[in-house]
Amino acid sequence: MPTLSHWINGQTVTASTDTRLGDITNPATGVVSGQVALGSKATVESAITAAAEAFPAWRDTSLAKRTSVLFAFRELLNARKQELAEIITAEHGKVVSDALGEVARGQEVVEFACGIAAHLKGGHTQNASTNVDVHSLRQPLGVAAIISPFNFPAMVPMWFFPVAIAAGNTVVLKPSEKDPTAANWIAELWKEAGLPDGVFNVVHGDKEAVDTLLTSPEVASVSFVGSTPIAKYVYENGTAAGKRVQALGGAKNHMLVLPDADLDLAADAAVNAGYGAAGERCMAISVVVAVDSIADELVARIAERTRTLRIGDGRGEPDMGPLVTAAHRDKVSGYIDAGVEAGAKLVLDGREHDHTDGFFLNPTLFDEVTTDMSIYTDEIFGPVLAVVRVPGYDEGLDLINANPYGNGTAIFTNDGGAARRYENEVEVGMVGVNVPIPVPVGHYSFGGWKNSLFGDTHAYGEEGVHFFTRGKVVTSRWLDPSHGGLNLGFPTND
Repeated sequence: MPTLSHWINGQTVTASTDTRLGDITNPATGVVSGQVALGSKATVESAITAAAEAFPAWRDTSLAKRTSVLFAFRELLNARKQELAEIITAEHGKVVSDALGEVARGQEVVEFACGIAAHLKGGHTQNASTNVDVHSLRQPLGVAAIISPFNFPAMVPMWFFPVAIAAGNTVVLKPSEKDPTAANWIAELWKEAGLPDGVFNVVHGDKEAVDTLLTSPEVASVSFVGSTPIAKYVYENGTAAGKRVQALGGAKNHMLVLPDADLDLAADAAVNAGYGAAGERCMAISVVVAVDSIADELVARIAERTRTLRIGDGRGEPDMGPLVTAAHRDKVSGYIDAGVEAGAKLVLDGREHDHTDGFFLNPTLFDEVTTDMSIYTDEIFGPVLAVVRVPGYDEGLDLINANPYGNGTAIFTNDGGAARRYENEVEVGMVGVNVPIPVPVGHYSFGGWKNSLFGDTHAYGEEGVHFFTRGKVVTSRWLDPSHGGLNLGFPTND
């Protein structure tokens, strides 16, 4: 059985200190296809050292050279995206078309990073004081650690490493051990694009690897995406060690549907956003907040569409694939049990399916859900959609703003005034108007509010540039050769 090793300093590294292995499983069949080495502290430290040693030369590499490597990577990725998508499907389970979409959204950030020179420009003031000039510049931090989740093994790392590398940093990526192969594939692509050895490294592992990255004095920043408890852990421990940290946490994304909405559009959106990638998206819609007067009709239309979905191996042509592991499938199934026990109306039961292999659950739809039920309060991260009924806009807004998460939300309406008011009043970081999954394009920035983000800086876009660089201001005076004499007085800036 093949074993996936680390990528350190431009080559595959098998470390003698890595005594533990994790299984790589195809979620559609349940068959173990390989194993991954779980990095020891010593292995992770060797990757950090490689990145630290590569940093000075990469920092001092011209912007022209850096961006040429970015452009080459972009072209290679575009030419071979099908290959990467198939790797994602084999280990995560999402359908190939969805995996291709993941790669395309990550590619947006690569393309943004290709224009990094425009975002690193400083300012200059001539004669700020007599014969004194002032200018500002932005410089890279050093070694940037990236800890990414299983649900987007290509896109989420690409939220961070293109900007980090383009700005002159070096990277150590720790992907999820559940679907790790995409990270090594990307590392090899970087080498083919001409990236110097040591600038992009991949270490596999679990908590031991994460803790090593969080405490290493050579790591300058940490970018994380995952559950809220782990995001909080990463933020607290990383900042305690003096690092710059952006830790994106969990979500409970609501979609408010007003009476004037196009109900066909809203129903399509609820199904697409609720069940895509088997609900394993931090931007998935997991709660539909329906105004009472249209709730019955909306639930009926959602149920009608959900019944048509084809569930199966993502390498074929289904609409939805399996969940990532058996343990996660069982956890999601347990939430369905809890919803029934709590008294929610089970419209569609995803536990009822005919799959004998793999980690499948069919889409589940609950109606008449209340905010004290675990299917509402918890991030389930599976194909479970809950409908909560409210009397009107105000009650819906209050319900959404009371939720401890603030990642993404959407409103479906044909009333421009209501939409504009919602944009202003909702306490959520990313808002869609008749758009169910409002993931920003690459030149904006991704991130939520409240318990969905720890740290001040969102991912990619202009905020990403600021995260991976720090400002410096230089004040200079070049004296005229005729200048002379002493003056012990305090400078008056005149």
